[in-house]
Amino acid sequence: MPTSEPAAPRRIVVTGASGFLGRHLMPVLQARYGAERVVGLARRDYDLTDPVQMDRMFAQHRPDVFVHLAAYSGGIAANRNHPADFYYQNTILTAYGFEFAARHGVRKMIYPIAGCSYPAAARSPIDEEQMWAGAPHPDSEGYAAAKKLGLVASRTYRAQHGLTSVIVIPGNMYGEWDNFRTTHAHVVAGMLRRFVEAKRTAARQITMWGTGRPRRDFVYAGDVAACLPHFIEAYDSSEPVNVSSGTETSIRELAETMREEVGFEGELVWDASKPDGQEAKIFDVRRLRALGLTCETTLRAGLRRTYAWLERHYDDRSDGLRL
Repeated sequence: MPTSEPAAPRRIVVTGASGFLGRHLMPVLQARYGAERVVGLARRDYDLTDPVQMDRMFAQHRPDVFVHLAAYSGGIAANRNHPADFYYQNTILTAYGFEFAARHGVRKMIYPIAGCSYPAAARSPIDEEQMWAGAPHPDSEGYAAAKKLGLVASRTYRAQHGLTSVIVIPGNMYGEWDNFRTTHAHVVAGMLRRFVEAKRTAARQITMWGTGRPRRDFVYAGDVAACLPHFIEAYDSSEPVNVSSGTETSIRELAETMREEVGFEGELVWDASKPDGQEAKIFDVRRLRALGLTCETTLRAGLRRTYAWLERHYDDRSDGLRL
């Protein structure tokens, strides 16, 4: 994997800066490069599905480094109900991001795709070479396929236009500023909200979807954010890199750990009539570790931080809380 000498960015533009990963990443970049060099943009600033506005964004801010986090994302329920929306929005965001980065002479582009872009039948631990070995899981096919186009874009824009871009593949992220909305939450955020509300109402039980047997690789979003400066400075390949903990946790173990951290004393009931999703999705992180990078926050420590943040902001709905 080719690398280059570290180069200090002149100006970094981060789209999706008010979103989940963006809220973790902005302070990391500001501390490393200086706040004056980092521009965080949100949907209120530009509609990046409009090519005119995407072009204007580059013309006005003139980044040499472009971190394209803007995405239309959500949990299984949202993906099932609006699969075409997830496909359309993310296809456009991917296509315009690469096209206009190339047109405006961006020096380095960082683009995260989704762990769900891997084939549904991928063997865990899932290494990067398995990406094209099959179709994504039907539950998130539209989103997964649209994000997967970033791999093609990275190679083709590098070949034709000389655009240096890096594709990172975060695992199942969780942490502060996650989306806790019932219809859009991923597993950790959705489950944590239910525990918090059950504790507040002194509920006697919580019914969980599925059997609890599926195994996942959860990664604290702050760890993912901490890895990204390395890709800005010292990694120049289009070969994607998994950015995750590489550890295995069953959904049942996740629920029990969460119950202990929240202090919920009721019963957990598992509804096996509800879908489990993929049986196992654990990421191979050997490529990440070969770069000298790790995501070391334990699940318990990360859940403790996330729960403390949710408790602080639950009543006043402040600091970007999405309920």
